[in-house]
Amino acid sequence: ELISSLRSKLRTLWEERELVLSEARECAEQGEELEATVRELCKPNEFERYMMFIGDLEKVVSLLLCLSSRLARVQNAMRRIDGNTDAEEKQSLNERHKLLSRQREDAKDLKENLDRRERVVSGILAKYLTDQQLQDYRRFVQLKTSLLIEQKDLEEQIKFLEEQLGSLEKSIP
Repeated sequence: ELISSLRSKLRTLWEERELVLSEARECAEQGEELEATVRELCKPNEFERYMMFIGDLEKVVSLLLCLSSRLARVQNAMRRIDGNTDAEEKQSLNERHKLLSRQREDAKDLKENLDRRERVVSGILAKYLTDQQLQDYRRFVQLKTSLLIEQKDLEEQIKFLEEQLGSLEKSIP
């Protein structure tokens, strides 16, 4: 029953992932249309700023999500430490925790810098785009970010359930 339930949950998550990927493709198409508009209306250096921001948006959000996920896994492993855990493993977990925490703080700084750059890009675009186009741009940035987060979350859930299912199937003769 448990294996059947896990498989069912996995199928549901795979379907959700397909929907999110479909939404991400639509978002990418919107991004391409927006890019063409910005290229047409803005000066080359302003267009370049826009493109750098959009490219960095995905990288910084993905980095933050990845580091947060890795940090959570290390924290979970640290919670499982007991009297039987050897000192070397404890030290390794503590060092990884410190490193990932520092890296996540650095990534948060990158995100703050990215937010400032977004305000600059938004100000540039406000000179050229109609109010509707500017709203479309802001919606695009928000949607791109939320889809990245949703995609990462689904990938984590799928990975977790696949590991559980694999362990369960190995444990049953």
